[in-house]
Amino acid sequence: MKSRKILLKKSLLYLILDKPDFNKLSFDGVGIIQLRDKVSAKSRVLSSAVKLARRLSKTKTLFIINDYIDVALLSGSDGVHLGQDDLSLKQARKLLGKDKIIGISCHNLRQALKAQKEGADYIGIGPIYPTATKPEYKAIGLRVLRQLKDKIRIPYFAIGSIHEGNVKEITAAGAGRIAVCRAILKANNPGRAARQLFKKVKENHLKVK
Repeated sequence: MKSRKILLKKSLLYLILDKPDFNKLSFDGVGIIQLRDKVSAKSRVLSSAVKLARRLSKTKTLFIINDYIDVALLSGSDGVHLGQDDLSLKQARKLLGKDKIIGISCHNLRQALKAQKEGADYIGIGPIYPTATKPEYKAIGLRVLRQLKDKIRIPYFAIGSIHEGNVKEITAAGAGRIAVCRAILKANNPGRAARQLFKKVKENHLKVK
């Protein structure tokens, strides 16, 4: 069985996967993969989750389900990621148990402190820059990352239009971990993009620690 909490601590690159055809994707350097499919029928999401869970079960990559706790349980994933308007962390923990990983999307320091206090395993903080993935959310900029630096002790991943060109300023603001979607999935060579991103964030992560 994976040592989930240890792998989480070591994870620097988080991929949000909304692409149904993932069979040919290479996940080199990706510590966490989140399946986020809010369009497909729940049965199809579960089918994709089972396939991914099976593929990742013997790797060191953690597998997280976005929102759907029932899919997380049925697929054998490593945990679930919740938004501010989803089931509470306390309720999710009761259903999932203490060994599963629970991550929370946060948009400011107050939410991040609350998530940490309530027992979240990690935080996704953003969107740092305006993003087409979630256009309804206002970009929070680098200021919030600087606020989190000395106050949040659990792993937190900066998210929101992050790519190889802005990793340095993200880490300079205090975030040694990043979460991406299009930077990998929309690349001409997703595998190479993942490896380059991982290398970039690893180099700068050492400066943050």
